[in-house]
Amino acid sequence: MLKPLLLGTLCFTSQFVSAWQLDNDLSDLSFTSVKLNSIAENHHFEKLSGEISKSGQLLLELDLTSIESLIPIRNERMKKMLFNVEKYGTATVTADLKPWLGQLSEGVQLVKALPVTLNLHGKSVVLNLDLVVNKVGKVLQVTTQRAVLINSRDFGMQDGIESLRKIAGLGSISQSVPVTFNLVFND
Repeated sequence: MLKPLLLGTLCFTSQFVSAWQLDNDLSDLSFTSVKLNSIAENHHFEKLSGEISKSGQLLLELDLTSIESLIPIRNERMKKMLFNVEKYGTATVTADLKPWLGQLSEGVQLVKALPVTLNLHGKSVVLNLDLVVNKVGKVLQVTTQRAVLINSRDFGMQDGIESLRKIAGLGSISQSVPVTFNLVFND
């Protein structure tokens, strides 16, 4: 009697807690840095995790140690000097999606302006994003309609950029970066 009750409770709890799980293999979050005022380079994070709960709460976690710039020494320098991964190994994005989840229809694309909170480098900033949302079967895809501009000064990271600039012997590295993402969630 107790075993079926416990199993039923666990099934109900897991069903209630998470409606959508992020598929890391199909998802991407990238940013573009600009050095010397004209040389743009793309970077991305290899490890993302997250969920949208049944109550409509989004939690997205970026493993900052998984930065990939295609240059190993630059990856290490960004981890240490820019992101300070020993202290801030993860960045998070949270948002309340409840008002929009009910509007999702099979195969219909929604474009929504949405405030999200980005916690990066120990600071939280609310950003307003323009998102494109598609639902097909048991898959929910969320992408940026426009790049999101992130300013390093908002997160106290300008000293890290300056350290990277000096060690690389560059005249400049932009303090702002455009960020794009394509997130795929499975039901």
